[in-house]
Amino acid sequence: MTIPAEMSGVLLTRHGGPEALEWRGDIPAPVPGPGQVLVKVLAAGVNNTDINTRVGWYAPEVTGATSDTDQPVEAGGWGGALSFPRIQGGDLCGRVVAVGSGAGAVAVGMRVTHPNCAPRPSKENPVGFTVIGSEFDGAFAEYCLVEARDLYDVTASPLTDVEIAAIPCAFGTAENLLTRAGVEAGQKVLITGASGGVGLAAVQLAALRDADVTGMTSPEKADAVRDAGAGHILARGDTPPERAFDVVIDVVGGAGFGALIRALKPGGHYAVSGAIAGPMVEADLREIYLADRTLHGCTYQPPAVFERLVMLINTGQVRPLISGSYPMSDIARAQQDFMSKRFPGKLVLLPPEDAA
Repeated sequence: MTIPAEMSGVLLTRHGGPEALEWRGDIPAPVPGPGQVLVKVLAAGVNNTDINTRVGWYAPEVTGATSDTDQPVEAGGWGGALSFPRIQGGDLCGRVVAVGSGAGAVAVGMRVTHPNCAPRPSKENPVGFTVIGSEFDGAFAEYCLVEARDLYDVTASPLTDVEIAAIPCAFGTAENLLTRAGVEAGQKVLITGASGGVGLAAVQLAALRDADVTGMTSPEKADAVRDAGAGHILARGDTPPERAFDVVIDVVGGAGFGALIRALKPGGHYAVSGAIAGPMVEADLREIYLADRTLHGCTYQPPAVFERLVMLINTGQVRPLISGSYPMSDIARAQQDFMSKRFPGKLVLLPPEDAA
């Protein structure tokens, strides 16, 4: 196909509210260089990460929940200061339309997806990863330029483009949490925020491992959590029973942190990859070391984690819950609906041609 000189997309012009997002139709379309691939975006998921980055929540001076951040920040990206304007979008389902030299087995026409975090250790990047839509432009546009080595072929998957676009961030994060915590068959696993994208994915993936899953959620979303594989429901805000779980998977943080630690059996594992209720927490260190409990902070995903997830995608063993899709130009409304927490599962954006 002929690649246009310009494309439509959403530019993040600065940190701030929805007004920092600008829909443009004159963004220069990228051209793949050596080892690079140009992907036509078919669908792109909405995530907390994109909103956190927009408002600058990752800045150390921000200490509140993601929903009440209104102070100006200068360096609020994952790795510090962002380069503006930036095209966000960490969830990609697309089709390859052009390849640069040395792109390996990636071919034009292939349907592909991309991990939210790509391994990139270097002297300048000691954390060892870059994030699509943060350190480089992402999927909130008609086209996305990515490294060939980071793409995964999902052409054979029975899932729709919209479903695949809802998977990389939520399911990749969830699979990494379960892997780091060593979740095994028969273990009792408590999952907070169980009706959200990551939480619902963690419920589904833990159930695939034959774990005994308890999901924390609001009553109106309990059925969705049960449908994903939770055998038990704990109401959001309730105190979980002490010493009852082998593993706690937490994406909420906030004031309930201490109770989650006490909910672990001696020798249990707590894994965290989110703090929508707030990053500042309190706990009694004696309840951690005297009970031999282990804490895992989880962001970086080894390639093997995403490779396993792609296998599940291509064999149809996972399927996200999609609560709604929106034209990409309507991103402000989509993010507002996302932040309302009224909808279980995922919301997805569609580029102009597909939105019609």
